[in-house]
Amino acid sequence: MRHALTAILAAVSFSSIAVAQTATETPAPTPPAQSEIGAAVAKDMDGLMTLYRDLHANPELSLQEVNTAAKLARRLKALKYDVTEKVGGTGVVAVMKNGSGPVLLIRADMDGLPVVEQTGLEFASKVRTKTPEGVETGVMHACGHDTHMTAFIETAKLLAGAKDKWKGTLVMILQPAEEVGKGARNMLEDGLYTRFPKPTHAIAFHDAANIAAGQIGYTPGYALANVDSIDILVKGLGGHGAYPQTTRDPIVLGARIVTSLQTLISREQDPQDPAVVTVGSFQAGAKHNIIPDQAKLLLTVRSYSDETRAKLIEGIKRISRGEAIAAGIPDDRMPVVSVQDEFTPSTYNPPEFAEQMAGVLKGHFPADRVIKTSAVMGGEDFSRFYRADKSINSFIFWVGGVPADKMAAAAAGQASLPSLHSPFWAPQADKVIATASEAMTVLALDILKKD
Repeated sequence: MRHALTAILAAVSFSSIAVAQTATETPAPTPPAQSEIGAAVAKDMDGLMTLYRDLHANPELSLQEVNTAAKLARRLKALKYDVTEKVGGTGVVAVMKNGSGPVLLIRADMDGLPVVEQTGLEFASKVRTKTPEGVETGVMHACGHDTHMTAFIETAKLLAGAKDKWKGTLVMILQPAEEVGKGARNMLEDGLYTRFPKPTHAIAFHDAANIAAGQIGYTPGYALANVDSIDILVKGLGGHGAYPQTTRDPIVLGARIVTSLQTLISREQDPQDPAVVTVGSFQAGAKHNIIPDQAKLLLTVRSYSDETRAKLIEGIKRISRGEAIAAGIPDDRMPVVSVQDEFTPSTYNPPEFAEQMAGVLKGHFPADRVIKTSAVMGGEDFSRFYRADKSINSFIFWVGGVPADKMAAAAAGQASLPSLHSPFWAPQADKVIATASEAMTVLALDILKKD
């Protein structure tokens, strides 16, 4: 995931400093005392960090989260949830009924990434495996899903121990394969909304690599983007590099396609409706003096609305064919544009519900802990739970993981921050876990509050 919040957060930080420096005549308000929920989380923190380090050191790739799912399912069973394993592959569903009322789905994702960790942490992952494509790789929780799972377990514990304070049904789900855009879909197709209580509400959080540790960000409306992986197979006629006139060079044609694709954004897309078309890979040829028969382009395409997504995909097909025609490619060798199965639909927080949830968080945490953030072009398949039934009140929020000193250094231009998916991403896990556990518990108690 990539985020576009740094400038906003820097502005928030600088304005806060300015107010503090100029308002010397007015004593600063006393911070609220630690909440009962915060105190409970703090008491559990040693055990939570042990769980976090274990999850961090033992990541599993998408659709392979067998051990992760099993160890967390055992914890949920010990908390007296009704637990079903192997939902949609390795997914876990834990249900706790506590009278009539709303049905709240709380989700955490479990999968790691094919990244060789370079954080230098004592408990850094040393796991190595092969991808489904047969490539040997390291595995790392470079997107912070280990913090998600740890906070999820603490939230499950706190809510199980506070049944006198809420009524309704909890559906706690551990979801596989978020990183490849398949896990939520697999769980839904395996009967998540028919085999188990259907949610009226759904919440989740994601750690953020450009927000100060312990700070909460929320975005009404579109929060994350549609994400498409698109392949373009460019066909030509190969031959000797010394006699290009006897060929139809797919590398030159591919280069023309790459250049023309940029006009989809710069000349066809409304500037008020952001979108991205990135060619991440251009594969062609094997030797200096051979013009190959084909080239392959790998694209990531990002948008918010489904209408914009459809327009971009059609534009990619049109430009690919148009450039091939201009290059004299015959009809039977037109480029083949393939939209891959890894599609992640855009994530939408219904604005009224998002503001309601933000109000709950602002009423619980100090004022500067909760900020409104801009939509980002990253993807999150939490979106599918809302898209499957748009009557569901759905809300995903950010919890910052950047230590204060690193945040300050970055704001001063003295350092750069690693992004999510970076081999160097190491969030301040204790603050992420504590803040997220408290925030999700507070939101759950509000959604499931007794009359």
